[in-house]
Amino acid sequence: MSGKLFVVPTPIGNLEDMTIRAINTLKEVDLIFAEDTRNTLFLLKHFNIEKPVRSYHMHNEHKILEDAVKMITNGQNVALVSDAGTPGISDPGFLLIRESIKHDIEVTTLPGPTAFVPALVSSGFPCDTFVFYGFLPQKKGRQTKLKQLAKEERTFILYESPFRLVKLLEELKEYLGDERRACVSREISKLYEENKRGTFAELIIYFSAKPVKGEIVLTIEGINDGKEKA
Repeated sequence: MSGKLFVVPTPIGNLEDMTIRAINTLKEVDLIFAEDTRNTLFLLKHFNIEKPVRSYHMHNEHKILEDAVKMITNGQNVALVSDAGTPGISDPGFLLIRESIKHDIEVTTLPGPTAFVPALVSSGFPCDTFVFYGFLPQKKGRQTKLKQLAKEERTFILYESPFRLVKLLEELKEYLGDERRACVSREISKLYEENKRGTFAELIIYFSAKPVKGEIVLTIEGINDGKEKA
């Protein structure tokens, strides 16, 4: 009888965000695939979970995909976790989930932490319709994507490294205009959580004057939102 694949979100900051169901699932599976085994072993130790852990990340997922599916079809229940948040959302996981579905493996995804949801809600921009873009391409296709974002009518969300934040804000200002408003959320669910709101021009001044740390989520108003409120 085939096993199951459990997609298990893990805290993006505060360990208390771990759900009881996620803890129990990790205790019950036969094996855990983890983006970084060191981070996951720390998490497991905190919750007194003792299970074998194998590495599953963007550099090896193609290589171990067949073995992973074989384990599950042979009856093992397997959990998939990333370093933080929900696997598959700008993290490894999509390939294993897709391949499991192809082999009629039951995939159960637990609800749990995802960085863009609290960032979106905290931004104050409309949440009834929105679009998540994740990380923009670093080279090929970047300008095309920025031109597309300039015309986006819905609230949209981007991820970015703290080291590239100011550069991205400058690009967004160039393509979307000085007055478009955004909210930069960082260190979500951690001690120094911050949600800084303002125009691109204001945000560039603010973040150029200080070291930027933590994972970054940008929530940006759609092209019509500001006009409707004017």
